[in-house]
Amino acid sequence: MVKELWISWKDLRIPVEVLYSARKTFGLEVTADLKVRARVPKRASDRQIKEFAEERKVWIVEKYLLQMERAKKKQDRPAADYEKDPKLEKLYREKAREQIEKRAAHFAALMGVDYGRIAIRSQKRRWGSCSGAGNLNFNWKLALMPPEILDYVVVHELAHRKEMNHSPRFWAEVEKILPDYKERRKWLKENGAMV
Repeated sequence: MVKELWISWKDLRIPVEVLYSARKTFGLEVTADLKVRARVPKRASDRQIKEFAEERKVWIVEKYLLQMERAKKKQDRPAADYEKDPKLEKLYREKAREQIEKRAAHFAALMGVDYGRIAIRSQKRRWGSCSGAGNLNFNWKLALMPPEILDYVVVHELAHRKEMNHSPRFWAEVEKILPDYKERRKWLKENGAMV
């Protein structure tokens, strides 16, 4: 079941999509396409949901305005070279495969993990993923990122070979290899959409 509620702040009225599921906790996200979603337990009352959203109003508004700013920057930026010439995407994909395979082998040895196949994909909202079978998927646009950001995504996915979640143990695995992973992660969140 899905319903909607509204958050108001100054002249801004933000719709919040409420998604019910079998979860036990309340969660919020503000997506790049300016959708605000509250994920709530099936048995949550309307009053609980409204209180939850109101308590987090400042966070919602901050993230919403940040995503609006990012969307405007992306809209205002000149078209990337690969958008003008589709042949360039093929070259970037090859470059991504070469770089990622090399870095994955390097970091897997350091971390004491193995992995299956590596696939280079064109994902809209993900930089990488790791399947339960150990196969790794990476976004080809990582080839356009600074090397330390590509390394962060590779290490992040390899850490899933030890922890298939984002628990403190998972982040500890990432931090063992990249003590500055938080700065890299922040850079990717702030700048990734611009690529």
